[in-house]
Amino acid sequence: MTTQHHDSSVYEEIGGSERFQELKRRYRSWAFPMTVAFLAWYLLYVVLSGFARDFMGTKLFGNINVALIFGLLQFVSTFLIAWAYNRHSLAKLDPLADELRHEIEGAPSGEEEVKA
Repeated sequence: MTTQHHDSSVYEEIGGSERFQELKRRYRSWAFPMTVAFLAWYLLYVVLSGFARDFMGTKLFGNINVALIFGLLQFVSTFLIAWAYNRHSLAKLDPLADELRHEIEGAPSGEEEVKA
C-alpha cells in the first residue's frame, strides 16, 4: 500500500463530512459506555477490596476467595471487551472507514491495491 500526501483542506473536508461524523458517532457510542462500565467494574473491585474485607476474604473453595475470583474476572472482562470491540469494529467501523480512506486515496471503494 502506498501513502499519498494531501494538503490539509482534504482532511478538513473529510473531517466535516456527514460520513466521518457518523464514523465518530459509531465509535463513541460503543467506546464511551464500555469504558464507563469497565471503570465502574474495576472501581467496585478496588472499593470492595478496601472496605469489604470480610466479603472479599470469604472462602469459596479451598484457598480460593471472592477477591481472587473478582481479580481473575478483571482479566476475563478485559479480554471480552477487546473481543467485543473487534467484532463491533469489523461490522460497524471498518467498512465506513475503508470507504472514507478509498475516497481520500482516489481508489474505488472495495478495491484493494497490491504493491510489490
